[in-house]
Amino acid sequence: MTDTRNVLDEFKGMEHDEIVQHLDERGVSLEIAIENTMRDFNMGSIVRTANAFGVRRINVIGRKQWNKRGAMKTDAYLTVAYYSTPAEFAAAMKEQRRVVYALENSKGSQSILETTFSPSAVLLFGQEGPGISAELLAVADHVICIDQLGSTRSLNVAAAAAIAMYEWSRQVALH
Repeated sequence: MTDTRNVLDEFKGMEHDEIVQHLDERGVSLEIAIENTMRDFNMGSIVRTANAFGVRRINVIGRKQWNKRGAMKTDAYLTVAYYSTPAEFAAAMKEQRRVVYALENSKGSQSILETTFSPSAVLLFGQEGPGISAELLAVADHVICIDQLGSTRSLNVAAAAAIAMYEWSRQVALH
């Protein structure tokens, strides 16, 4: 029988738990946080991208239910933690000594090109449209943006997440 799962060839034929163990051993310290206000399809894409970059933990703030279709089952290979409120998330990040970087193109945001990421970073993303709530922005240690040259005000949140994860990886994990 052919293994049709969307996994790297090196994992074909392995049991799920064995794959997770291998991923945990080579995973990175970066975590992702997503404010879930409206079951945005982009959440699944962000989770899938996080898996590709070796992220082992996704933090979902707000609604527990989210659109997993874009994740293509990659959520089964990492930990998804749920926080009902921004305050609960903030307390957990403080306890874990995490540095939260909110990706938001608001006034006062620092360019991602001028950002030096901590190995203990948590990249925080909002929903397509409303962005990150003021309550969660207040939790962030840094608010950063991606420099753009075109006429659009913002990138799709899943595309922005991929760029931010790559930049963290470039600075911290890919030497």
